[in-house]
Amino acid sequence: MLISTELVSALNAQIGHEFGASLQYLSIAGHFEQQRLKLLARLFFDQAEEEKTHALKIVHYVLETQAGLQISAIPAPKPEFGSAEEAVEAALNWEREVTGQITRLMDLAVSQNDYVSQGFLQWFIDEQLEEITKMDHLLSVIRRAGANNLLMVEAYLAHLPADK
Repeated sequence: MLISTELVSALNAQIGHEFGASLQYLSIAGHFEQQRLKLLARLFFDQAEEEKTHALKIVHYVLETQAGLQISAIPAPKPEFGSAEEAVEAALNWEREVTGQITRLMDLAVSQNDYVSQGFLQWFIDEQLEEITKMDHLLSVIRRAGANNLLMVEAYLAHLPADK
């Protein structure tokens, strides 16, 4: 095995967190889909797929390092949200939590002088800045629009470049 058992255990737990995030984003997408807010729904369907990709990236790393794959249990996602603001605020809080999880993984890799894992985890650290920025920006747009003006948020999203 190329990485410590402690790091393998933490990475396996992170796989569960990433799959859990994917399910939570599907739940948020469903919330917006039910309100016929198609662009907000698509944003979160895409985010769910991205989180699944993150989980699979960690799965492949664990397997490449010849460590044991043992994915942790995945909690059920929150099924309902009282508002668009609540749904996006939950996403932002989740991304902040994931940032802490990834930071702790990096701290562990650094403490073990595991340079291979540090290189692998740096990509996730960089990704978290993008994730937090995206959700923070969306939350501020939703708050400015107000609960009765979510169609304006949809119009705003329609005019964003495809890479945003």
